[in-house]
Amino acid sequence: MSRQVVQTDNAPSAVGPYSQGIIANGFIFTAGQTGMIPGTKTLPEGVAEQTRQTLNNIKGILEAAGTRLDRIVKTTVYLQNIQDFAAMNEVYASFFPGDPPARTTVEVAALPLGALVEIEAVALV
Repeated sequence: MSRQVVQTDNAPSAVGPYSQGIIANGFIFTAGQTGMIPGTKTLPEGVAEQTRQTLNNIKGILEAAGTRLDRIVKTTVYLQNIQDFAAMNEVYASFFPGDPPARTTVEVAALPLGALVEIEAVALV
């Protein structure tokens, strides 16, 4: 089994001992991404804008791995408040206009750095 670390400036740097993404056996597994704007410690206001930036961060990692959003097979969405589901879902749907990936969405008590949403993805390379 091969294992390759993916690193890009088009997504926030890791805030702990983890990689932005790992390619293994034809898949890329991303670390959970928040809406943090790359190169800053800033989060946009509101769950919709954080969702948009989160998915753009995932897009940056996937592109660094040589793949793209439409190759995602599974995502997990973590919401700080499940009442934000509709706002998150509207933005999420705009990134997957065709056949969307499988998805799990859960509410969690807290997310890193006060984020409202965190998303991780598994995609084909």
